[in-house]
Amino acid sequence: MENFEISRHIEDFTERLTDLKDVLQIDNLQKKIASLEEEMMAPAFWDNPDHAQKVLKLLKQDKDILEKYLTIAKLLDDLEVYFAMHKAGEEGLLSEIENLILEIEKFLSNFEIEMLLNHEYDDASAYIELHPGAGGTESQDWTSMLFRMYRRYAEKKGYEFEIIDYQEGEEAGIKSVSFIIHGPKAYGYLRSEHGVHRLIRISPFDSNARRHTSFCACHVTPDIEEEINIEIKPDDIRVDTFRSSGAGGQHVNKTDSAVRITHLPTGIVVTCQSERSQIQNRERAMKILKAKLVQREYEAQQRRLKEISGDIDEISFGSQIRSYIFHPYSLVKDHRTNYETSDIMSVMDGEIDDFINAYLKSKYNKR
Repeated sequence: MENFEISRHIEDFTERLTDLKDVLQIDNLQKKIASLEEEMMAPAFWDNPDHAQKVLKLLKQDKDILEKYLTIAKLLDDLEVYFAMHKAGEEGLLSEIENLILEIEKFLSNFEIEMLLNHEYDDASAYIELHPGAGGTESQDWTSMLFRMYRRYAEKKGYEFEIIDYQEGEEAGIKSVSFIIHGPKAYGYLRSEHGVHRLIRISPFDSNARRHTSFCACHVTPDIEEEINIEIKPDDIRVDTFRSSGAGGQHVNKTDSAVRITHLPTGIVVTCQSERSQIQNRERAMKILKAKLVQREYEAQQRRLKEISGDIDEISFGSQIRSYIFHPYSLVKDHRTNYETSDIMSVMDGEIDDFINAYLKSKYNKR
């Protein structure tokens, strides 16, 4: 790498980091953190547990932002020092400089994306439902593969993964599953996964080893934590209880604690079996139902909020947002951004950040 290229990278990084400093108002952010830490030291801080939890969450988010900014700033300082030594004639530093440039670009690009997540509910946890398309066992197995992919993604990000409802397939795979991923900007990132996912592979369930195409719909909704002021009339819902089954239930096959709520006017169905009692499952299901109704109302009233969770077409060919091809070659391609990779095993192991970032960049470039 030539000196002028290194200088160009340093100038670019410096300009982008300065822009972030202005947007984040770093001096004010540091004062805000100090103020929150001082509030935590007050004797009556835990008298209001709900408020205390909100303060702790806000403090963690602000500290994470500041730490990431300072980390990038430190790497940029190191790059400038190494470059000065390289220009002064010290040998053996070019490789270190090139590695630093790659590391800073990765950190800075991810940080810029994170700071652009300022849509309503981007800070919320992500409530995700996976539903297999036509195809029986083949599509249900594909659903289980996607379920594992999102679980591994959450683990890699340090997010909490909570199963709400899990229905196993009769022969293999998953008939339906819903779960919540808790973590900073979880919904902001994962709303890009909303849509139909298509798999092409040689089916392990076909004795003739033929190639099959399977589909799975992924619905992503923000898990709204605050109390939602929306009235649901008792006559508008049907509540069914049944015995918990499958992964995730604390009292699997012991009590009729699982709850399914159907909102009759809209046809929205929410199932919860993750809590200890029927009462808790009903409360959790009602909370999710309210969030879905709020989202539906926003989409109907304001087109600009439609991207919170756009409608999913029929779970079939032509409606997919992304294709995962195992045969006759290896490729994962997002049809909205045209981003693709041949490293399909890493993607299925939860490495989907590049797809998410490509989608977010494409959306913000259109704004």
